[in-house]
Amino acid sequence: MAAEADLDRVPRLDDALLSVRGVETGYGDLQVLRGVDLDVRAEEIVLVFGPNGAGKSTLMRAIYRLLPLWAGTVTVGGTDVSAVETDDLVDYGVGYVPQTENVFPNLTVSENLDIGGAAVSGSKRRRAELYDLFPRLEERLEQRASTLSGGERQMLAMARALMADPDVLLVDEPSAGLAPQLVDRAFDHVQRVREEGTAVLMVEQNVRAALGVADRGYVLDMGENRFEGPADELLASDAVRDLYLGRRDD
Repeated sequence: MAAEADLDRVPRLDDALLSVRGVETGYGDLQVLRGVDLDVRAEEIVLVFGPNGAGKSTLMRAIYRLLPLWAGTVTVGGTDVSAVETDDLVDYGVGYVPQTENVFPNLTVSENLDIGGAAVSGSKRRRAELYDLFPRLEERLEQRASTLSGGERQMLAMARALMADPDVLLVDEPSAGLAPQLVDRAFDHVQRVREEGTAVLMVEQNVRAALGVADRGYVLDMGENRFEGPADELLASDAVRDLYLGRRDD
């Protein structure tokens, strides 16, 4: 296990698919992120966690250009996408599943998928692949999204974002609002997305469960990097557990 001090350092990975460097942003005059660095390798699950108000969801919005970058850069596959508009990020292999308002509730499952694949060639083939990943959706094609269960709606949100076959998927709170018995299934879906070849950057409050499927994690605190390391080392760290996880008997 790495020394505790090693988790304080945030290395820059040369083989990263998604790289965030020195990102600063906020809301109005309120600065939230203060020089955040982050990397995600191809086919890797990376978790971002930390206390409320740390800037986790703000980071996702900044990467997806829903917030302006006050400073810093975002690159995907070595290409600087810092100035790319949100609607064009799909062309650079980036998908996004926000925590809320992530489906069109008045449209059917099929219509939601149509929107996700509107700019994609071979959408019929892609649908078939996603039915293999989320078989429940194929059973609900003509059902309005508003009538789906929480777990089904989360599946649809992920499937809609995956219609474009992104290289990296940003997922904000995949287990939020789900019944306890469905939480493990949500993380199973995240794992399957990675197994299908898509890297995942995930924000999640259920940190212990999320670290169980993640490869690495970043801890944000007050809009800055605090710790980074392999998921198992973060979970075993006394400092991380005391500050962010709460100590429990092993």
